Amino acid sequence: MTVFPSITAPPALDKVFQRFPRSVLPLLEYHDRVLRDWSPLTVAERELIAAYVSGINACTYCHGAHVVAARAFGIDSTLFEGLMADLATSAVDEAMKPILAYVGKLTRTPAVMTEADARAVYAAGWDEQALFDAISVCALFNLMNRIVEGSGIKSNPLEADTAQMAARIARMGGATEDPHVGEPSYSRLAVLWGIAPDA
Repeated sequence: MTVFPSITAPPALDKVFQRFPRSVLPLLEYHDRVLRDWSPLTVAERELIAAYVSGINACTYCHGAHVVAARAFGIDSTLFEGLMADLATSAVDEAMKPILAYVGKLTRTPAVMTEADARAVYAAGWDEQALFDAISVCALFNLMNRIVEGSGIKSNPLEADTAQMAARIARMGGATEDPHVGEPSYSRLAVLWGIAPDA
């Protein structure tokens, strides 16, 4: 599928990002904030949310990429199939199920969210920051899924060199532990995608 004739085949996200850096740079900065800044949710849990939302949207590329990322940060690689089949009976940690139920509903039927959905998250022990961070990851990947699909990217990272991708993800590092840390001068992801100079 050729969406952008100026980009050499096959379509790939790095090529799209490098072709359109003006809007992509702030987008990648937001990725850094949502996925790697301090949060009550671990990096692994946020990557799990990204993979789950992308799976609901049937975005092969994003689902695969964030399954690889979640595994790289310690999520059990055997739980994804069960998670996508049935959240309630999946092997996901019980505390995460209300959060995943929330983002699943927000992805499928955003106009019918209720206070009860939020109360279920709080009842599982999460605070408002955790819920907002989960909502932010959900929103980001609903956006990213449409950028990827709209750009004609159909590759599946699960069929690629996952070891190489996991190493690339690990280079970006884990979460910032201090919620008051100073802001980086540019996105770590922008460096990895080749649209900002390395430090």
